Amino acid sequence: MKNLFVFVWRNYYFFLFLLLEVFSFTLLIRHNNYQHADFINFTTRISGNINQSYQDITDYFNLKKVNKQLAEENTRLHAQTLKSFIIENMHETSVKDTVYKQQFQYLTAKVISNTVNKATNYILINKGSKDGIQRDMGVITSEGVVGVVKDVSENFSYVISVLNKKLKVSARIKRNNQCGSITWNGVDYHICTLEDIPSHAIFKKGDLVISSGNSLIFPEGISIGTITDYEIKNGESFYVLKVKLAVDFNSLNYVYIVKNLMKDEQIKLINATKDE
Repeated sequence: MKNLFVFVWRNYYFFLFLLLEVFSFTLLIRHNNYQHADFINFTTRISGNINQSYQDITDYFNLKKVNKQLAEENTRLHAQTLKSFIIENMHETSVKDTVYKQQFQYLTAKVISNTVNKATNYILINKGSKDGIQRDMGVITSEGVVGVVKDVSENFSYVISVLNKKLKVSARIKRNNQCGSITWNGVDYHICTLEDIPSHAIFKKGDLVISSGNSLIFPEGISIGTITDYEIKNGESFYVLKVKLAVDFNSLNYVYIVKNLMKDEQIKLINATKDE
Protein backbone atom coordinates (compact mmCIF):
# COMPACT_ATOMS: atom_id res chain seq x y z
CA MET A 1 0.00 0.00 0.00
CA LYS A 2 2.88 2.35 0.84
CA ASN A 3 4.45 1.70 -2.56
CA LEU A 4 1.15 2.56 -4.22
CA PHE A 5 1.02 5.94 -2.46
CA VAL A 6 4.61 6.63 -3.42
CA PHE A 7 3.86 5.78 -7.04
CA VAL A 8 0.82 8.07 -7.13
CA TRP A 9 2.75 10.91 -5.49
CA ARG A 10 5.64 10.61 -7.94
CA ASN A 11 3.23 10.72 -10.87
CA TYR A 12 0.99 13.39 -9.39
CA TYR A 13 1.08 15.66 -12.44
CA PHE A 14 0.22 12.83 -14.80
CA PHE A 15 -2.84 11.78 -12.79
CA LEU A 16 -3.95 15.40 -12.41
CA PHE A 17 -3.64 15.86 -16.17
CA LEU A 18 -5.62 12.65 -16.77
CA LEU A 19 -8.36 13.79 -14.37
CA LEU A 20 -8.65 17.19 -16.06
CA GLU A 21 -8.82 15.52 -19.48
CA VAL A 22 -11.69 13.30 -18.35
CA PHE A 23 -13.49 16.28 -16.83
CA SER A 24 -13.05 18.34 -20.02
CA PHE A 25 -14.27 15.46 -22.17
CA THR A 26 -17.34 15.06 -19.95
CA LEU A 27 -18.21 18.76 -20.27
CA LEU A 28 -17.76 18.57 -24.05
CA ILE A 29 -20.11 15.61 -24.36
CA ARG A 30 -22.79 17.02 -22.02
CA HIS A 31 -23.05 20.48 -23.50
CA ASN A 32 -22.70 19.85 -27.24
CA ASN A 33 -25.54 18.09 -28.99
CA TYR A 34 -23.47 16.81 -31.91
CA GLN A 35 -20.69 15.37 -29.75
CA HIS A 36 -23.29 13.95 -27.34
CA ALA A 37 -25.15 12.15 -30.13
CA ASP A 38 -21.90 10.88 -31.65
CA PHE A 39 -20.73 9.60 -28.25
CA ILE A 40 -24.07 7.83 -27.66
CA ASN A 41 -23.83 6.11 -31.05
CA PHE A 42 -20.23 5.09 -30.40
CA THR A 43 -20.88 3.66 -26.94
CA THR A 44 -24.04 1.92 -28.14
CA ARG A 45 -22.09 0.29 -30.98
CA ILE A 46 -19.26 -0.85 -28.71
CA SER A 47 -21.62 -2.07 -26.01
CA GLY A 48 -23.70 -3.84 -28.61
CA ASN A 49 -20.72 -5.70 -30.06
CA ILE A 50 -19.51 -6.81 -26.63
CA ASN A 51 -22.93 -7.96 -25.52
CA GLN A 52 -23.52 -9.66 -28.87
CA SER A 53 -20.42 -11.82 -28.36
CA TYR A 54 -21.49 -12.71 -24.84
CA GLN A 55 -25.05 -13.44 -25.94
CA ASP A 56 -23.87 -15.77 -28.72
CA ILE A 57 -22.17 -17.94 -26.11
CA THR A 58 -25.22 -18.13 -23.84
CA ASP A 59 -27.86 -18.58 -26.57
CA TYR A 60 -27.48 -22.34 -26.55
CA PHE A 61 -28.93 -22.63 -23.06
CA ASN A 62 -32.09 -20.80 -24.12
CA LEU A 63 -32.83 -22.80 -27.27
CA LYS A 64 -35.46 -25.03 -25.69
CA LYS A 65 -37.49 -22.10 -24.34
CA VAL A 66 -37.11 -20.10 -27.57
CA ASN A 67 -38.27 -23.02 -29.69
CA LYS A 68 -41.32 -23.41 -27.48
CA GLN A 69 -42.17 -19.71 -27.79
CA LEU A 70 -41.75 -19.82 -31.58
CA ALA A 71 -43.93 -22.91 -31.83
CA GLU A 72 -46.68 -21.25 -29.79
CA GLU A 73 -46.43 -18.10 -31.89
CA ASN A 74 -46.63 -20.08 -35.14
CA THR A 75 -49.71 -21.86 -33.80
CA ARG A 76 -51.44 -18.55 -33.13
CA LEU A 77 -50.48 -17.19 -36.55
CA HIS A 78 -51.64 -20.28 -38.41
CA ALA A 79 -54.95 -20.08 -36.57
CA GLN A 80 -55.53 -16.66 -38.11
CA THR A 81 -54.87 -17.62 -41.74
CA LEU A 82 -57.64 -18.28 -44.26
CA LYS A 83 -56.71 -21.95 -44.29
CA SER A 84 -58.06 -22.22 -40.76
CA PHE A 85 -61.59 -21.22 -41.82
CA ILE A 86 -64.28 -23.06 -43.73
CA ILE A 87 -66.47 -21.48 -46.42
CA GLU A 88 -70.11 -21.83 -45.45
CA ASN A 89 -71.64 -19.97 -48.38
CA MET A 90 -70.71 -21.65 -51.65
CA HIS A 91 -72.48 -19.07 -53.86
CA GLU A 92 -70.05 -17.43 -56.26
CA THR A 93 -69.59 -13.74 -55.49
CA SER A 94 -67.16 -11.04 -56.55
CA VAL A 95 -66.33 -8.38 -53.96
CA LYS A 96 -63.72 -5.63 -54.17
CA ASP A 97 -62.60 -5.32 -50.55
CA THR A 98 -61.23 -1.87 -49.68
CA VAL A 99 -62.18 -1.94 -46.00
CA TYR A 100 -58.75 -2.88 -44.64
CA LYS A 101 -55.58 -0.93 -45.11
CA GLN A 102 -52.32 -1.80 -43.40
CA GLN A 103 -51.16 0.70 -40.80
CA PHE A 104 -48.52 -1.22 -38.82
CA GLN A 105 -45.54 -3.33 -39.87
CA TYR A 106 -43.39 -5.50 -37.60
CA LEU A 107 -39.69 -6.34 -37.53
CA THR A 108 -38.16 -9.07 -35.38
CA ALA A 109 -35.11 -8.24 -33.26
CA LYS A 110 -33.02 -10.07 -30.67
CA VAL A 111 -32.46 -8.76 -27.17
CA ILE A 112 -28.73 -8.28 -26.53
CA SER A 113 -28.91 -6.89 -23.00
CA ASN A 114 -31.70 -6.04 -20.58
CA THR A 115 -32.09 -4.82 -16.98
CA VAL A 116 -35.01 -5.12 -14.56
CA ASN A 117 -33.54 -4.02 -11.22
CA LYS A 118 -33.00 -0.29 -11.78
CA ALA A 119 -35.28 2.74 -11.61
CA THR A 120 -34.63 3.43 -15.30
CA ASN A 121 -34.28 0.15 -17.19
CA TYR A 122 -33.26 -0.13 -20.83
CA ILE A 123 -33.05 -2.89 -23.44
CA LEU A 124 -30.45 -3.20 -26.21
CA ILE A 125 -31.56 -4.95 -29.43
CA ASN A 126 -29.61 -6.03 -32.51
CA LYS A 127 -31.43 -3.96 -35.14
CA GLY A 128 -30.67 -0.35 -36.00
CA SER A 129 -31.02 2.41 -38.58
CA LYS A 130 -29.86 0.22 -41.46
CA ASP A 131 -32.88 -2.00 -40.74
CA GLY A 132 -35.27 0.95 -40.80
CA ILE A 133 -35.52 1.39 -37.02
CA GLN A 134 -36.23 4.94 -35.82
CA ARG A 135 -36.77 6.67 -32.51
CA ASP A 136 -40.22 6.42 -30.90
CA MET A 137 -41.12 3.10 -32.48
CA GLY A 138 -43.01 0.70 -30.24
CA VAL A 139 -41.50 -2.59 -29.06
CA ILE A 140 -43.66 -5.61 -28.17
CA THR A 141 -43.57 -9.39 -27.83
CA SER A 142 -46.28 -11.95 -28.51
CA GLU A 143 -47.20 -11.53 -24.81
CA GLY A 144 -47.54 -7.75 -24.74
CA VAL A 145 -46.01 -4.25 -24.63
CA VAL A 146 -42.25 -3.98 -23.91
CA GLY A 147 -41.18 -0.37 -24.47
CA VAL A 148 -40.27 2.38 -26.94
CA VAL A 149 -37.12 2.91 -29.04
CA LYS A 150 -35.07 5.77 -27.57
CA ASP A 151 -31.73 5.86 -29.43
CA VAL A 152 -30.56 4.20 -32.64
CA SER A 153 -27.15 3.43 -34.12
CA GLU A 154 -26.46 1.69 -37.43
CA ASN A 155 -26.71 -1.85 -36.07
CA PHE A 156 -28.32 -1.52 -32.63
CA SER A 157 -31.17 0.25 -30.85
CA TYR A 158 -31.64 1.33 -27.26
CA VAL A 159 -35.16 0.72 -25.95
CA ILE A 160 -36.66 2.46 -22.92
CA SER A 161 -38.44 -0.31 -21.06
CA VAL A 162 -41.91 -0.25 -19.53
CA LEU A 163 -39.88 -0.82 -16.34
CA ASN A 164 -38.67 2.77 -16.48
CA LYS A 165 -40.08 5.63 -14.40
CA LYS A 166 -39.62 8.00 -17.34
CA LEU A 167 -42.01 6.10 -19.61
CA LYS A 168 -45.80 6.36 -19.69
CA VAL A 169 -47.92 4.09 -21.89
CA SER A 170 -51.47 5.00 -22.88
CA ALA A 171 -53.71 2.12 -21.79
CA ARG A 172 -57.33 1.19 -21.23
CA ILE A 173 -59.33 -1.44 -19.39
CA LYS A 174 -60.75 -3.80 -22.00
CA ARG A 175 -64.00 -4.40 -20.07
CA ASN A 176 -65.16 -0.76 -20.06
CA ASN A 177 -62.76 1.12 -22.37
CA GLN A 178 -61.71 3.47 -19.54
CA CYS A 179 -58.36 5.05 -20.46
CA GLY A 180 -55.38 5.83 -18.25
CA SER A 181 -51.59 5.77 -18.10
CA ILE A 182 -49.32 2.85 -17.22
CA THR A 183 -46.23 3.72 -15.15
CA TRP A 184 -43.70 1.74 -13.12
CA ASN A 185 -43.06 2.38 -9.43
CA GLY A 186 -39.49 1.06 -9.53
CA VAL A 187 -40.09 -1.80 -7.09
CA ASP A 188 -41.42 -5.04 -8.57
CA TYR A 189 -40.66 -5.80 -12.24
CA HIS A 190 -43.87 -7.83 -12.44
CA ILE A 191 -46.15 -4.95 -11.40
CA CYS A 192 -47.02 -1.55 -12.90
CA THR A 193 -49.55 1.12 -11.95
CA LEU A 194 -52.56 2.24 -13.97
CA GLU A 195 -53.64 5.79 -13.11
CA ASP A 196 -56.35 8.29 -14.16
CA ILE A 197 -59.23 5.79 -14.04
CA PRO A 198 -62.30 7.74 -12.77
CA SER A 199 -64.10 6.69 -9.61
CA HIS A 200 -67.32 5.86 -11.48
CA ALA A 201 -65.59 3.19 -13.62
CA ILE A 202 -66.71 -0.42 -13.11
CA PHE A 203 -64.05 -3.14 -13.20
CA LYS A 204 -62.77 -6.07 -11.17
CA LYS A 205 -59.59 -7.96 -10.40
CA GLY A 206 -58.43 -10.03 -13.35
CA ASP A 207 -59.68 -7.56 -15.97
CA LEU A 208 -57.35 -7.18 -18.93
CA VAL A 209 -55.46 -3.92 -19.53
CA ILE A 210 -54.47 -3.24 -23.15
CA SER A 211 -52.88 -0.49 -25.24
CA SER A 212 -55.44 2.23 -25.91
CA GLY A 213 -54.51 3.03 -29.50
CA ASN A 214 -54.54 6.72 -28.60
CA SER A 215 -50.82 7.15 -29.21
CA LEU A 216 -48.94 6.97 -32.52
CA ILE A 217 -46.69 4.20 -31.19
CA PHE A 218 -48.69 1.06 -30.39
CA PRO A 219 -51.66 -0.51 -32.17
CA GLU A 220 -54.85 -0.75 -30.15
CA GLY A 221 -55.44 -3.91 -28.15
CA ILE A 222 -51.88 -5.04 -27.35
CA SER A 223 -51.88 -6.78 -23.97
CA ILE A 224 -50.22 -4.97 -21.06
CA GLY A 225 -51.39 -6.99 -18.07
CA THR A 226 -54.23 -7.79 -15.67
CA ILE A 227 -55.61 -5.88 -12.68
CA THR A 228 -54.51 -7.41 -9.37
CA ASP A 229 -55.54 -4.70 -6.89
CA TYR A 230 -56.87 -1.15 -6.69
CA GLU A 231 -57.52 1.72 -4.29
CA ILE A 232 -58.95 5.22 -4.19
CA LYS A 233 -57.86 7.71 -1.56
CA ASN A 234 -60.34 9.76 0.40
CA GLY A 235 -61.28 12.90 -1.47
CA GLU A 236 -59.76 11.67 -4.74
CA SER A 237 -61.70 11.20 -7.99
CA PHE A 238 -59.46 8.59 -9.61
CA TYR A 239 -58.42 5.01 -8.87
CA VAL A 240 -54.85 3.76 -8.63
CA LEU A 241 -54.71 0.20 -9.97
CA LYS A 242 -51.97 -2.40 -9.72
CA VAL A 243 -51.43 -4.29 -12.97
CA LYS A 244 -49.50 -7.55 -13.29
CA LEU A 245 -47.52 -7.27 -16.52
CA ALA A 246 -48.15 -9.82 -19.27
CA VAL A 247 -44.47 -9.79 -20.30
CA ASP A 248 -41.82 -11.45 -18.16
CA PHE A 249 -39.08 -8.85 -18.60
CA ASN A 250 -36.49 -11.04 -16.91
CA SER A 251 -36.64 -13.59 -19.74
CA LEU A 252 -36.86 -11.39 -22.84
CA ASN A 253 -35.24 -12.96 -25.89
CA TYR A 254 -36.91 -11.81 -29.10
CA VAL A 255 -39.08 -8.73 -29.64
CA TYR A 256 -41.07 -7.07 -32.42
CA ILE A 257 -40.47 -3.44 -33.43
CA VAL A 258 -43.69 -1.72 -34.51
CA LYS A 259 -43.61 0.68 -37.45
CA ASN A 260 -46.63 2.97 -37.87
CA LEU A 261 -46.92 3.47 -41.64
CA MET A 262 -49.29 6.41 -41.17
CA LYS A 263 -47.34 8.20 -38.45
CA ASP A 264 -46.02 11.03 -40.65
CA GLU A 265 -49.53 11.75 -41.94
CA GLN A 266 -50.93 11.75 -38.40
CA ILE A 267 -48.19 14.07 -37.10
CA LYS A 268 -48.69 16.45 -40.02
CA LEU A 269 -52.41 16.67 -39.28
CA ILE A 270 -51.82 17.16 -35.53
CA ASN A 271 -49.28 19.95 -36.16
CA ALA A 272 -51.62 21.65 -38.64
CA THR A 273 -54.36 21.66 -36.01
CA LYS A 274 -52.00 23.14 -33.39
CA ASP A 275 -51.08 26.01 -35.73
CA GLU A 276 -54.69 27.12 -36.12
